[in-house]
Amino acid sequence: MSRRSEEKKAERADRLAEEQSGLEPSWMGKPGAKEKSGRGSSAGSTSGEQPSGKQPPGKGKTGKEKSASRPKELYIPPRGWLGAGGGRVGYIDPPTMWRATTVQACGMWPFAAGSGSPMTGVPLGQHLFTGATVCGDPLNWFTRARYISNPSLFMLGMPGLGKSTLVNRMLIGLAATGVVPLVLGDLKPDYADTVRALGGQVISIGRGRGGINVLDPGAMGAAAAKIGGEAGEVLKAEAHGRVLNMVAALITIVRGRPMDDHEQSVLSAVLHHLRERTPTGRTVLLPDVLRVLAEGPPRVRAVTLDRGDDTRYRDAVDPLHRSLLGILDGPLGDTFASETSTRINPDAPAVCIDISGIGEADTQLTAAAMLAAWSDGLGTVAASHALADAGLAPRRWFFTVLDELWRPLRAATGIVDRIDALTRLNRSLGLGDAKITHTLKDAEALGTDADRAKARGFVERAGMVVCAGLPKAEMEDLGKVVGLSRREIELVSSWSSPPGWGVNGENEEPPGRGRFLIKVGGRPGIPIKVAITDAERRLHNTNQRWTTNEEAIEQAAARAAEQVARAAQEEAWGMPGAPGPPPAAGTEAAARRWSA
Repeated sequence: MSRRSEEKKAERADRLAEEQSGLEPSWMGKPGAKEKSGRGSSAGSTSGEQPSGKQPPGKGKTGKEKSASRPKELYIPPRGWLGAGGGRVGYIDPPTMWRATTVQACGMWPFAAGSGSPMTGVPLGQHLFTGATVCGDPLNWFTRARYISNPSLFMLGMPGLGKSTLVNRMLIGLAATGVVPLVLGDLKPDYADTVRALGGQVISIGRGRGGINVLDPGAMGAAAAKIGGEAGEVLKAEAHGRVLNMVAALITIVRGRPMDDHEQSVLSAVLHHLRERTPTGRTVLLPDVLRVLAEGPPRVRAVTLDRGDDTRYRDAVDPLHRSLLGILDGPLGDTFASETSTRINPDAPAVCIDISGIGEADTQLTAAAMLAAWSDGLGTVAASHALADAGLAPRRWFFTVLDELWRPLRAATGIVDRIDALTRLNRSLGLGDAKITHTLKDAEALGTDADRAKARGFVERAGMVVCAGLPKAEMEDLGKVVGLSRREIELVSSWSSPPGWGVNGENEEPPGRGRFLIKVGGRPGIPIKVAITDAERRLHNTNQRWTTNEEAIEQAAARAAEQVARAAQEEAWGMPGAPGPPPAAGTEAAARRWSA
């Protein structure tokens, strides 16, 4: 139907409504109205009137006589006046839709009722079919709603569909409730700008950027000294074990195979010897370990069973000595041979360890940096809980993010074991986690059958499984693990299609961008559509390398203005009489504000 035909049809409907209303049509009184009406000039003369002008007894006036006796009322057609300047429209735009809480909307619309979508947690987006708001995240669904029994999330989807964008939204929402996000190894980076915007700490690791001293007990050592007594000694022993495992992992990466059992005993004796003889305030370095091995003190010789024979001692420690030299003089030396460039701040509202400066092909350094970041980060979590148990700090919850899971899984065997332990113990650690990868086939590329079995268990133990666009074959494999219906498989598979061929030259998004299916146990999946805000779009742009020079200049100028405003605010906080900064996470004031 043409536009002209639609207008004529609307005009006929308006005239019919005017005639049925009993009012004078809107076109009466205009030039030519008499010809249009086809009636006489007297509005009250009808064929049913008596010749004498009198009405029969018991009879009232007719409807037209009543309308003639009433004052004329102006009638405006629903679509506006005809003609130029009349404001006539062919279509009426739908009213603007607003969303509000039941507290805000009860006065305007008292019949508001809740929908069937979950409303506990971080607001994620709208239900794809009903438009209802959907909220959720692993920590709130575990602690408050009790929807899941394990505070973990596993996300799969093709590249470029918004997986890290959704996790970024969870990270921002959880940080607002006092949860501390930990991105222990940002590979792109995807989360560094978000952590900076939250007032958190970003630590860069890589050649020429910064390093980690794997022998530094970090937050656990400081917490042990603060707690003291038997509990402090227990924490010191735990810190020693973490350091030993970290050095063993570095040696495994360099060798390509695990350490021997007697070498771990020698390394443990060396670390104990150094702890006892290192002055307070000075940390032990890897070159110190080499020096002790070369000296051969009695405590170290005792575990080698040399029986006073220097040759037997050298035969026992030389392989370990060579591996440590390979770390210091090889590809890992610049990153792990010196003091930690920046320690993790236990009171920071968010922490991101940025390892994006390490090249894609440098798998050894990537694996070592990931292991060191996880060891340091989880040590900080353990120290925080130890201080809370001793009553010296408020209880804090943590949320770890491991994006691009396929890269660390392929980098080193030790990372598979560490992530596997995390998925089993995160409830006792007070730690929620989100793992992001592309397909289940990423686990099939691991080197051993044991590692492949461990990686497949990540999905099975996840409390929440979130699917972005995936091919149909991949969805059918996933359905065997999480129980997907045929309709859900077809829906998510349709999101993996590429965008259409744009004939107008505009950028068209893939049909699956921003669409996700949330699965929890055997419940039906919840399809959602995520629409990001301008602030999120500025903070998270995975296609930053593809922006034009003009866009990059605008983004750099906006970041510079934000840094200047932040510096001015911090300077105002230091001025006399100015309001102080908000309470830091970890203080008593923050604990009272964000207590669970």
